[in-house]
Amino acid sequence: MKLAPVALFVFNRADNTRKTLEALARNTLALDTTVYVFSDGGKDEATWALVRQVRAIVREFSGSFASLRLVERPVNYYLERNITEGIAEVFEQHDRIIVLEDDIVTSPHYLQYMNDAFNLYRDVPRVMHIAGFTNLALPDVAFYFTPHMSGWGWGTWKDRWNGHFLHFETRQQALQGLTEADLDHIQYGGVFPCLKSLDKRPIPWDICWELAIYRAGGLCLTPGRTMVRNIGLNQGTHFRSFSLLQWYEFDREPSQEPLPLTRIEHPEKNESIEQLFAQAITDWGIRYTLLGRIIRYFYKRLCKQHTK
Repeated sequence: MKLAPVALFVFNRADNTRKTLEALARNTLALDTTVYVFSDGGKDEATWALVRQVRAIVREFSGSFASLRLVERPVNYYLERNITEGIAEVFEQHDRIIVLEDDIVTSPHYLQYMNDAFNLYRDVPRVMHIAGFTNLALPDVAFYFTPHMSGWGWGTWKDRWNGHFLHFETRQQALQGLTEADLDHIQYGGVFPCLKSLDKRPIPWDICWELAIYRAGGLCLTPGRTMVRNIGLNQGTHFRSFSLLQWYEFDREPSQEPLPLTRIEHPEKNESIEQLFAQAITDWGIRYTLLGRIIRYFYKRLCKQHTK
C-alpha cells in the first residue's frame, strides 16, 4: 500500500509537540511513514528559546519513522504561511498528504485509517478531504460524508488542493460569487459562524479550504468516532478556552480501535448527520459551567446596552 507522508507544523509548544510525536510514533504504520516537520521561527529571543527546545525534541524522534525531515524556518512565517508553503513543498514530491499541527494527538490506528481512505477514494474526485476529527460520537456509523472540513488531523490529494485552494486576502475576494443562500448553507443556518474568520489578517487557511470544497461541490470523508484529539485548545493560535468557565463538548479521547472503511461509488452527505452536526457545533461546541453561564449572561446584557 502506498503510504501518505505526514507534514507536522510546530512552533513553540514543546510539551504538546512531544505528545503529538509520541502518539504518532505509536501508530501501527509509523515505521513505514515519512514525516516532514516544519518548524516556524521565533518572533523574539523568548520565543526563539522555545523554538530551539521544540526542534531538539523533534530530533529525538528521528528513528521513530521511515524518515524524518526537519525544516527549520529562519524567521517567523506565522501559522498560515508555514502551513500553505509546507504543503506546497510536500506536494513537490508526493501526490497526497496528511497534515498535523503540534497539538493533535492521534489514535494508534490513525495512519491506517488515513491511508485506507486515500487508496479507496483516490479516483473519486468529489471526495476532496479526509478528516481525522469529528464533532460527533456515532458508535453505529464507521464514517460519513459532509461538505464541512475539519482541520484537526486531515489529509488531501495534490490534485484537489492545487486545483481548488486559494489563500484569500480579503473577505470580498473570498465570498465573490456566493449568494446569501450559499452563506447560510456554509454556516448551517447561522449556528456555525465560520465566515467571521474572513475578518482576520491573515485569513486562516482552513476557512479558505472550507470555501474551496463548497464551491467545488466537494465532500469530506469523516470518521464516526474521532481518530484525533486536540490537546492545545487552551493555548492555540486560533482557539482558546478557559476551563473554569467553559469546555468543548467534542473534546474526546481518540478511538483506540481500527476504523473499517469501504468504498461508496457515489458518496453523498447524510442530512440526519448534518442536523446532528449543527446541534453539536452551536456556540462552537462550547458548553458553559455555572460560573460561565452567569458571566455570559451579564456579558450579553452589557453588550446589548452598548448597542442601544
